[in-house]
Amino acid sequence: MTAWDIQPQGVQGQLKVVGTHAEDLGEVLNTLLADMQEAAQAAGTAVPGSQAAMRPYGPVMPQKAPSWSAQTSTGPVAAALVEYVKKRKPDLKAMADRCQAAVLGAAKATNEYVEGDLEAARNAQRAARAVRVEALKDFGGKK
Repeated sequence: MTAWDIQPQGVQGQLKVVGTHAEDLGEVLNTLLADMQEAAQAAGTAVPGSQAAMRPYGPVMPQKAPSWSAQTSTGPVAAALVEYVKKRKPDLKAMADRCQAAVLGAAKATNEYVEGDLEAARNAQRAARAVRVEALKDFGGKK
């Protein structure tokens, strides 16, 4: 990188836009998980015909809603939904981590640029590119 020409106000404006979109993504993902849980609850079990409508006699343990952790499902559809969410969880986390790293990295690199520490700005960019969120949270320009 030979030269930098950053307009901090422009970066700040873009970070606000990206932050808004990241919040929207978080809300959509939370809604997705809630809808998947609701679908798993509504799916029921694989009980043939009228047996599903028969009321059990005597004391019965209440049914729990499916959890997206290690939990056995009550039916094949619920089990499939649980499995789907378990398989997609790393992808969902990666999306959130990448958004957070991009915003933190851009903000920290710009701050270091404004303070005149180009080496620290480069380090912040590299950490963001490598999605090292914890490094960015603890990132300091001076050692």
